[in-house]
Amino acid sequence: MNVSELMTTPVNSCGCDDNLQRAAQLMWEGDCGAIPVVDGEGRLVGMVTDRDVCMAAYTRGQALWQIPVSVAMANQVSRVNESDRIEVAVDVMRSAHVHRVPVLDGDGRLAGIVSMNDLARHVQRSPSGKTNGLSSGTIAQTLAAICEPHARVQIDAS
Repeated sequence: MNVSELMTTPVNSCGCDDNLQRAAQLMWEGDCGAIPVVDGEGRLVGMVTDRDVCMAAYTRGQALWQIPVSVAMANQVSRVNESDRIEVAVDVMRSAHVHRVPVLDGDGRLAGIVSMNDLARHVQRSPSGKTNGLSSGTIAQTLAAICEPHARVQIDAS
């Protein structure tokens, strides 16, 4: 099974010059926790999560409409291609410790997003609990890897 068969599409996105209020609005309206950031040609340049929004507001002490997305977004983003096998997306999520991965088309433009939720729903719909190399065990192992604690970074709030 290819990523294109399981990814969520269309996917909301924002630009670097948008503010975090806009990103939060898109997350609220799309019932999601992350928004890909694209350039004017639809090419992926970053990713901003609900946690990024909260931490930027906290550390900067500014309103969300005052903070550009570019300040809070991750610039290094794991990604997959829509022609990749779904196992590639699972491996990327596991190794990068992320719950979702943007999917790019053949021209490198944002085509969709595949998430742990997509994987879990797909396996749950299968009567045997296993489908195309994915199983509930694989999903559980991937989620456990994603949830491994990260090193804490101290922030000087003074």
